[in-house]
Amino acid sequence: MNYLRTAMLLAGLTALFMGVGYLIGGASGAMIALVIAAATNLFTYWNSDRMVLSMYGAHEVDRSTAPELVGLVAELAGRAGLPMPRVFLMDQPQPNAFATGRNPENAAVAVTTGLMRQLSREELAGVIAHELAHIKHHDTLLMTITATVAGAISMLAQFGMFFGGHRNNSGPGIVGSILLMILAPLAAMLVQMAISRTREYAADDLGGRIVGQPMWLASALMKIEGAAHQVPNYEAERNPATAHMFIINPLSGHGVDNLFATHPSTQNRIAALQHLASELGARAAPSVGANENYPPQGPWGSSSSRGPSRGPSRGPWG
Repeated sequence: MNYLRTAMLLAGLTALFMGVGYLIGGASGAMIALVIAAATNLFTYWNSDRMVLSMYGAHEVDRSTAPELVGLVAELAGRAGLPMPRVFLMDQPQPNAFATGRNPENAAVAVTTGLMRQLSREELAGVIAHELAHIKHHDTLLMTITATVAGAISMLAQFGMFFGGHRNNSGPGIVGSILLMILAPLAAMLVQMAISRTREYAADDLGGRIVGQPMWLASALMKIEGAAHQVPNYEAERNPATAHMFIINPLSGHGVDNLFATHPSTQNRIAALQHLASELGARAAPSVGANENYPPQGPWGSSSSRGPSRGPSRGPWG
């Protein structure tokens, strides 16, 4: 992960936010915008996990309600050197997952029922390892902050349209202000997406190392990508600013240019994982949960909905 690039993108996002404030109220407007950004991020820091989990109707599970899932998360968290995160289940047929929380000590991993039904144990382990990598890299806080600032820029831009921008001889003028008010949210969105795409590659790499078998994650990405654009996620459609949090873009839009993608190309991610698998070579980890009483393959579900064991499945790479 190129942390310098991320820092530069965040600095650009902050400057853009202050620039919109300047267009609305001059130098004082820029300072007010900075104060608003700080207050908003402070609120988000303490409440981001509750906000997004509630948004998707996620409910917490434990070893009594979902023993296989919680046991798998616990084992992988131990491998990653992380505290045990809280585990949530979303009643959503689209296979997907995300992590949230302000730090590793206050983190949560959420998966959909569709993910548990469609992935093998090995593929699910790869997905969970990816989300734990986001937690270890503190991406959950970073990506929430970028989403919050980008949303605030859009809100300020809409507010500024009613006032025609800051009027003075040295300013950009009414026409220039209107153009900047339109372009600022677009620029904020592009910065947000650039940060998100950069973090996904880093989480794939560390997730593959945590689980010890990068191709398990590659197989999962292929399955999720194939289903994500066929099975709608209505909550994500209503809240597109959260799309970057998922392991695969949950939105059903088609034909969108790569410039506007919240995630890197799945094919590129799989290629990177293939390279990592070659790098790791024979140093592969044993099957996750080999000492647990896990069914060899899904459906994962809760203990009340778990289906019968159907034999091992390793995905298209064997």
